[in-house]
Amino acid sequence: MGIGGIGGLDREAHVAEGTGAAAAPRTLAEALRARGDEGLAALLRARPDLLNPVPNDLTQLATRAGTRGSVVRALERLDRFALQTAEALAVAPDPAPYPVLLGLLTGDEGDATIGAALPGAVALLREQALVWGEDDRLRLVRTARELLSPSPQHPSPTGLGPTVAEATSGMSPGRVQEIIGAAGLAATHDPVSAVAALTGLFTDRARMGALLDEAPPEALAVLDRLVWGPPYGEVTANPAPPVRWLRDRGLLLPVSARTMVLPREVALHLRGGRAHRAPEPVAPEVGVLREHRPQVVDSAAAGQAYTALATVEELLKSWDKGGPQVLRAGGLSVRDLRRTAAALDVTEQVAAFWLELCHGAGLLASDGEADERYAPTPAYDDWLDLPPAERWARLVAPWLASTRTPGLAGGQDAKGRALSVLGPDLDRAAAPEVRHRVLGLLATLPPGAAADPETLFARLRWERPLRGAAGAPGAGGSGDEGAGPSLPDDLRSRLARWSLAEAELLGLTGRGALSAPARALLNLPLAEAASPADEGGGVEESVAAERAATLLAPLLPEAVDHVLLQADLTAVAPGPLRRPLADALAVLADVESKGGATVYRFTPGSVRRALDSGLAASDVHAFLAAHSRTPVPQPLAYLVDDVARRHGHLRVGAASAYVRCDDDTVLGEILADRRSAALGLRRLAPTVLAAQTDPASLLDGLRAMGYAPAAESAEGDVLVTRADAYRTPARTAPVPVPDGPPAPDATLLGAAVKAIRAGDRAATAVRREPSAPAPAGSLPRTSSAETLATVQAAAMTGSAVWIGYVNADGAASQRVIAPVRVEGGFVTGYDHTADEMRTYPLHRITGVAELADDQV
Repeated sequence: MGIGGIGGLDREAHVAEGTGAAAAPRTLAEALRARGDEGLAALLRARPDLLNPVPNDLTQLATRAGTRGSVVRALERLDRFALQTAEALAVAPDPAPYPVLLGLLTGDEGDATIGAALPGAVALLREQALVWGEDDRLRLVRTARELLSPSPQHPSPTGLGPTVAEATSGMSPGRVQEIIGAAGLAATHDPVSAVAALTGLFTDRARMGALLDEAPPEALAVLDRLVWGPPYGEVTANPAPPVRWLRDRGLLLPVSARTMVLPREVALHLRGGRAHRAPEPVAPEVGVLREHRPQVVDSAAAGQAYTALATVEELLKSWDKGGPQVLRAGGLSVRDLRRTAAALDVTEQVAAFWLELCHGAGLLASDGEADERYAPTPAYDDWLDLPPAERWARLVAPWLASTRTPGLAGGQDAKGRALSVLGPDLDRAAAPEVRHRVLGLLATLPPGAAADPETLFARLRWERPLRGAAGAPGAGGSGDEGAGPSLPDDLRSRLARWSLAEAELLGLTGRGALSAPARALLNLPLAEAASPADEGGGVEESVAAERAATLLAPLLPEAVDHVLLQADLTAVAPGPLRRPLADALAVLADVESKGGATVYRFTPGSVRRALDSGLAASDVHAFLAAHSRTPVPQPLAYLVDDVARRHGHLRVGAASAYVRCDDDTVLGEILADRRSAALGLRRLAPTVLAAQTDPASLLDGLRAMGYAPAAESAEGDVLVTRADAYRTPARTAPVPVPDGPPAPDATLLGAAVKAIRAGDRAATAVRREPSAPAPAGSLPRTSSAETLATVQAAAMTGSAVWIGYVNADGAASQRVIAPVRVEGGFVTGYDHTADEMRTYPLHRITGVAELADDQV
């Protein structure tokens, strides 16, 4: 017998208040109606999609809470144990008493830990309107039961199969009688009682044990292979004797000519009553990999933060004159990514992170031109003017909220198209949540403690086992063993790994432990470990960023205003240079090495670059003398004077291009040099050469031959080429792609609860019906005269009435109003549905009815 199948999923836990009412609710709407305002607010806070738009009443809220999309989103946000509880309810009788649910999770032997955790899981499911009813009649909402219940197409995450009644629904009555006879049961007169007798046998532990004691060992081995799922197995046309023995007694039931299934009741007996092989009522602890002194962690994080600032500056400075072109489909080409990685001396994945970080912070964007290319934005210049700690905060705050995932670059999307850096398809809505949760879990450890990554990933999988997993509710999976559908390489785990690496690159962590500035940025306590309840204390993001920058500032190295010139034509910067000095030295010299001390090298080309920018030799000498703590070495002074002496001796201008020089022998040397052949030079006069190339190419060609030409204008003046940076037009930072609707604030929740309550009062108000009641949901219909008389009487007596109203857009609604004034064709009164004073045109009121005496 070959066994094949599919299996499922397991899940999270929060604690919420339960519901209660004088009478047991018959529907989810009645259960919601019995809640207090805090209970309704908790539901809307946990499931914000229910607020879009605000439901008219509690019946509409209950209907929306049971839609497939909303239920799937709610299930995805459950922890493993809460989801296991829902899965157990899906295979339990409907409704299920609390003791039955407890038995499915603890089994025959019981488990005190599960018993202690189960009330919280049930309360959470109730709070999120996935479960309703009292403890003696717990009901899983229909959509959740359909998603989590077993079926041939979508096996249950528990690994259980259909019940005996479901598996025998299409079986002939004669075959059912044969099965109960082989099982040692008395024959019945109808299939229903026969199925009930077989179910009673399989759920009776004593009789079931006696039946299995008669089974051949090979038959028990077959059951062992199916007991934890998947419960389906393929059989041949002539099954082996052990399989026939099981089939004859109903321990295996056919679902097709070649497929058998293990009934749910049999599996539960073999499992000892447990719906799951490994219930997980308690969240896994995040282990400590190593511990450091908090000061060491903060220093290491500050050093990495400084490196991050230097890397961003180096990257964007290299694109100062305009960066690579934008691909037609958007994003950066693989070749340009490799060049960027080589220039930064990092891997391509790390280079992708820095590019996406600059883009997310609004420092880098496309210029929008016809030949579109990337370049720094004007915001980059403003960013450069900030103190280092504030610049760091301006990078990490957008990173926390960004949905961009550079780790996906280089892969393919669902249609097989390549995902490129800065391209349109790298947004993943779950990224901000994972980043915050990873850093939040690090904050639960003692200060200076680095987390064991594997235990941290296990905790994340427990908290959101469905989010980013390969499976989905009802989509099958890998069975009830191990981590369920949260495969080791699911999106959430990859996001967590990338978050840890990126936090280290940014200096939020040092040696794997959370730093004090990071705690401030996350609004977590600084003196002691934080608990999840401490998160989100209400401090605005800008204030938290300022606190983080304040804590980081003393840890960053002080900027210096001098260099150390050396005889080998190098200058050593003993620390980060102040902005004007750094910019000027970048023009005069080339960076040779970076690290704790940056080494600059002076070359003829770098000195010529400074002269091209408008400096004279005397300016260069004065600059070096003013900013060097050591005397200017003689070789460097000679280099500056030598380049300055030859600088501008040749003049290049536009004809197509020309070269002129007062010394005709120099021009003769150029013509005789074979390297000048590509320039197409010919002598026009003793001191002038014409070229068949443009001035820029002519300048580059002569410089490559070892000359130091200068460009000149049409008037013959030397052109000064300044390093003016190319910038894009003003750009706003990219907006994160939201993961569903945003979480509602307290004001919106209060207004929504009030509106739903008012609408529900209007919808459920009892009204006097002098004639036969109108169909449910229809508007009242009265004549104009009757409508006017009724509202006038209500205004005089101060009573409320029920009206049907059609607005200017043709939308019909039912409202409960207390008329105050009736005049000029309008009625003004307090609208209990909207909870405010409103005025309605009488001609738009379809009808009116008085409320019963005990109504509002």
